[in-house]
Amino acid sequence: MRAAATTEPGRLRIIGAVLALLVVAFGAATAWQSSERAAAADDVLHRSQPLSSGAADIYRSLADANTAASSGFLAGGQEPAATRDRYEKDISAAASGLVTAAANAEPGSASEATVARLNRLLPEYKGLVERARTYNRQGYPVGGAYLRYANEKMQTQMLPAAEDLYTKENARLDADYGDATPYPWAAIALGVLTLAGLAWAQRRDYRRTNRVLNPGLVAAGGATVVALLWLTAGHTVARSELTGSYDHGIRSLTVLHDARIASLKARGNENLSLVARGAETVTVDGRQYDTYSYDFDKDMTVLGKGLDRAERLADDSGGTAPVKSAETGAALWKQRHTAARTSDENGDYQQALDKVIGAKGTTGECFDGVDRDLARAIGHEQAEFQRAAAAGRDAMTGLPVGAAALAVLGAAGALAGIGRRLSEYR
Repeated sequence: MRAAATTEPGRLRIIGAVLALLVVAFGAATAWQSSERAAAADDVLHRSQPLSSGAADIYRSLADANTAASSGFLAGGQEPAATRDRYEKDISAAASGLVTAAANAEPGSASEATVARLNRLLPEYKGLVERARTYNRQGYPVGGAYLRYANEKMQTQMLPAAEDLYTKENARLDADYGDATPYPWAAIALGVLTLAGLAWAQRRDYRRTNRVLNPGLVAAGGATVVALLWLTAGHTVARSELTGSYDHGIRSLTVLHDARIASLKARGNENLSLVARGAETVTVDGRQYDTYSYDFDKDMTVLGKGLDRAERLADDSGGTAPVKSAETGAALWKQRHTAARTSDENGDYQQALDKVIGAKGTTGECFDGVDRDLARAIGHEQAEFQRAAAAGRDAMTGLPVGAAALAVLGAAGALAGIGRRLSEYR
């Protein structure tokens, strides 16, 4: 090597080899880093976000099943068919969601253990609800105790486990975003270094031959410039779209899911306050409250804050309109709930019951309206996420293969350019 470097042909061979190696290394780094980021972006779109949304749906289905169970119980021995169907659909949806979560959980992971726990608790909960229904149809007060026990199992074991699963899936989603959005600095640095090397070789050739341009080196430089611009522009667009999908999609979806869950929990506690009829109390700052009414107030506070934040996060009328409608519905719900509580506290249980699950002007109507509005808002934000995330993924389409092809062309150009100079010494 040292002997070869003492002659011009030897030096040219070394320069050609180094330039070809730089171009190939740049192409390989570009293909590698682009492939990794494209795969992570695809995971965001088709794996981690759907699983995160699925975990939220499991939570929602469980909470809604609990709400439907208490609503059916309040109706007495003749449970409305619609309420029963809603409960059954929620249980089926939760079970189906757990099957999907189990299929995608890594063996031995914490998520797998959480799913297994929920699969064990779900039939236990169903058994308690069925006992409550059986005793309720027979007119035995013990049915209420079974329903409260079922609710306790849901609130203290199942929903926390579902929330834990949701948190873990969100962490996986954040990790995929973290893999998809960073700039490929190693490839960019190699690209700049390659261009510098080609420019130096071109200048060296000019100083020794007075030829302004070496066609082979120009071709190599052109291929490198195209690959570098493609890499930079593609990742800039991808990063922008993926960041937008998170800021205007995932963040809104998280807030909306939390708000919807709060509304479901509030409805369940509202129903259970009438089921328990003061049997469960809690003391706060020396004052005694009905446990379920107290929890209802907390849930409605969470709902109100969530809706306010969701409205601020919404970036178009399609996202803002359903949230504003939900805010109006929640305000009316609180008014009607206050009236129902007043009737109950004054000893008119039937009137309170009619205001909660009656035929018209009930808190149930408000809850259903809020739930529909939140479902509409979630659907809109989900579509926004999918559009932006797909655009981010598509911005890198073809880049790995294109970079590899350009690297081959660039290396061939560099070798051809140096080879032309070498031919002058033969």
